[in-house]
Formats: sequence, C-alpha cells, structure tokens
Amino acid sequence: PGDFDSPPYGASTGVDYAFSPDSREIAFLKNPDKVEAISTNSDIVVASLFDKAQKNITATNRGYDAAPLYTPDGKYILYRSQATEAFEADRWRIMRYNRASGETVELTRGFDEQVDEMVVTDDSRTIYFAAGTRGRSPIYSIPVEPDVRQRIATHVKPVLPGRYANSVSISGDGRTIVFASSSLTSPAEIMRVNADGTGVTPLTTFNDAAFRGYGLQKAEEIDWKGALNAPNHGFIVKPADFDPSKKYPLIVLIHGGPQGAWMDNWGYRWNPQIFANAGYVVFMPNPRGSTTYGQKFVNDISGDWGGKVFVDLKNGVAEVIKRPYIDRNRVGGAGASYGGYMVDWILGHNSDPRFKFKALVSHAGVYNLESMATATEEIWFINWEFKGMPWQNPTMYQRWSPHKFANSFSTPTLVTAGELDFRVPVDQSLQLYTTLQLKSVPSKLIIFPDEGHWIMKPQNSEFWYSSVIDWFGRHLK
Repeated sequence: PGDFDSPPYGASTGVDYAFSPDSREIAFLKNPDKVEAISTNSDIVVASLFDKAQKNITATNRGYDAAPLYTPDGKYILYRSQATEAFEADRWRIMRYNRASGETVELTRGFDEQVDEMVVTDDSRTIYFAAGTRGRSPIYSIPVEPDVRQRIATHVKPVLPGRYANSVSISGDGRTIVFASSSLTSPAEIMRVNADGTGVTPLTTFNDAAFRGYGLQKAEEIDWKGALNAPNHGFIVKPADFDPSKKYPLIVLIHGGPQGAWMDNWGYRWNPQIFANAGYVVFMPNPRGSTTYGQKFVNDISGDWGGKVFVDLKNGVAEVIKRPYIDRNRVGGAGASYGGYMVDWILGHNSDPRFKFKALVSHAGVYNLESMATATEEIWFINWEFKGMPWQNPTMYQRWSPHKFANSFSTPTLVTAGELDFRVPVDQSLQLYTTLQLKSVPSKLIIFPDEGHWIMKPQNSEFWYSSVIDWFGRHLK
C-alpha cells in the first residue's frame, strides 16, 4: 500500500519480490524518497499477508537494494545491494538479513566484481551466482553461513570460470547447476555443470545447425596499456572468410554506460558479427568505466568522461592497427549512449598522430551536457557523473561537453536516435546533426519515431544495421 512504484526503477533488476517459504509474508521493493528522478534509493520492505504489518529492512542503506530471496528454511532474506547513494554503477553485493535478529551482513566481502543473479540450494547452505569478470560472466559460490573464523580475503569461490552464464538454477539435491550460456559466435544454449565445476555438458544444441554454415570467427582477446599505464582488455572479431594476407578496414565499437562492458555473449543490438561479416575487423574495447574489471576501474570514469578513458581507447586502437591485416588509414568508430558521447567527443578531438577516424556513427549520443542535465529521466546519473548540476559545477560541464568543441568537427558522421528516448532525449542528436550541417561536415540523420533509447523492433533494427553498414561502406571502402 502507498503511492510508489514497485519495482521503483523502470529498468528493474529482475523479479524484485519474493514470498516467504510459509507464504505468510512478501518482500518487495520501493523507493521511499520524494523525488525518484534524483535518487537510486530502493528499499526492501517486508509485509505480512495477514495483517497490515510492514517493516523496511534496508532503511539505513541509501543505495539500491534489490532481488530479495528467502532461504528455503525461512531463516534469512538474501538480497543484492549497492552501498553508495545515487551511484547506479556501485558494486553489487550479496547481503544476508536474519529475520529473527534483524542482523544484516555482507557475504561477498573481498570480492571486487558485481554480483548478478543468484540462487540458493534447497538445504539453505550454498548460494550460486553469476558475476561479470573480464568480459565474461562466470559462476561463483558462497556459503550462506560462512565460517568467519577463517582468516581469508573472501569466502567467494569460482565454480565455472571462462564462460558467459545467466539464468542460473540449481537442482533440488544441490548437485547440478543448470544455466544459459552464449558467446560472440552463438546464441544461448542450455547447459549443465556439476556443483563442483566439473562435467560441463550442453543440454541443447538448437543453434549448431543454423550457424554451422556461417563459420563465424571466435572472438580474440587483446590486452594493452591505457592512461597511466593501466591494463586494458577487449575483443577483436574478424570476418568468417578472414584472409590474413589482406588489409581490412577497422570498426571500433564503443559501449555505453559508461559503466558497462562488451562481453563474450550473443546479442541482437550492436552485434559485432554483423559488422565483421560486412567486410570489417571489429575492435570492442573495454576501457576505464567498464564493469567486470574491479570497482576502481568502474569508478575511474566518473567526472572524467573524455579524459583517461579517451587515452585508453586511443591506445587500444593504436595497438590493434599494428596488426598487418589492418589498414590504419580506414578506421571508423561507432557507439550508443555513452558510446555516442565518445563518438561526439572524438569529433572534436580527432587529432591523434597515430591514426585518424575516417567515419563515425553516433546513436543516442550525449552531445550537450548542459541541456541534457535537466532533460534526462535519470537526473541522479548526471548529478553523480559530473559532481552536481550545471549551475553547481559549471567547469565540469564546460570541460567535458562535446558541443564546446564543435569548431573542430570535420569527420563524416551518421547520427541516429529514437524519438521516444527519455534517457538521452532526441534533441541531443538533433543538436549534433544541426551543428554538422552548419559546418558542412558530411552527415546524415535517422530518427526512429517509434523507438526509445534502443532500437528494438526487428524491422527498425534491420534498417539501422543496413544504414550503418552503408555509411561505413561509403567512407571506409
């Protein structure tokens, strides 16, 4: 009861409610703050199904709490939690709430990655969860009641490394984990593995026959040094008919977030195989700000959107073009959301002596930080990333807003956006396109009137991919 949304955040985090084992209680999420647009606070409230009794069990935490899960014995409520107020990319932890005593403890102390979904065994002894790690999503375990007498850094243990796993479930006897797994060469299949990590076996192979004829190249991993000599990591995808004796144009895909990552998984938006098999080598860098490389790496981008991360990206491209099969004179860049911001930033800073971007694609890119700040649905995001609003910290906005560097724009750019985008409102793309046109920079604008932040509808997606490939074909081939 009450005037609030549950779950409070439109993107949500899965099924954000749970019933107690005896069906007498429900745990659910709500944001108690008056203005939700400036808050990432989300509390877990426990309510009786037989009277009006309610209790907020996370009232002392101002960060996001999500995904409540009762242990089968009814002793605990497990949930994921972020500690930092108004920071949507803080480390996701597993918390354990004792229903009898009210005590809350973090189970994942010492584990520096972000916990995704979790399951608990029927005997209430072990939690299994997936967590992004170095561009993949392995499975880990942790005891529900770890032995605190052990003087170890963390009680988290790897179960199945080196895979992208999601939709994790556990058998009733606790001996078998079933999960979905995909890669950059194959959509998801259902797999099983023993709880000790042995005996990985596919349960489905639906995609084998459909994809066998394409001969998709497995993604290659690449490491390089970024700004301040920090280690960086990413992926390279080649065409199915790759010939090492040829020279290929390079497309650099820049992920959004900025606290996100390119993963070794299958997706239908920004699928690198589509670009690779149009005759390009695709570079997918995970620079500063990327998740799956520890929380400090995530944190390093806030307040520095065009700084060290830009060096990370440029150093990555410079490393890739050393390969004999890359034509360093035919490099293109594309990105969406923050990736679109970085494309807009490149427009004003395309001056690296090692290479030049010859063509760019900006989808839903942040262009004018000052106007974006009070138009986006996520005011908390802007407030955190730029340490206040434009009137509170004008220097930060002036320093990092791409529109301040329009005088240097000269690279041919395709601009695309969804008219229903409330995350990065469509006026950002209109401002960019108008500027490009006024400066006589070769440019094209595509607006999807029935799409939001992402291009989701199949016919729109097909048109978007073909338009991007056509744009790069004109300028890189």
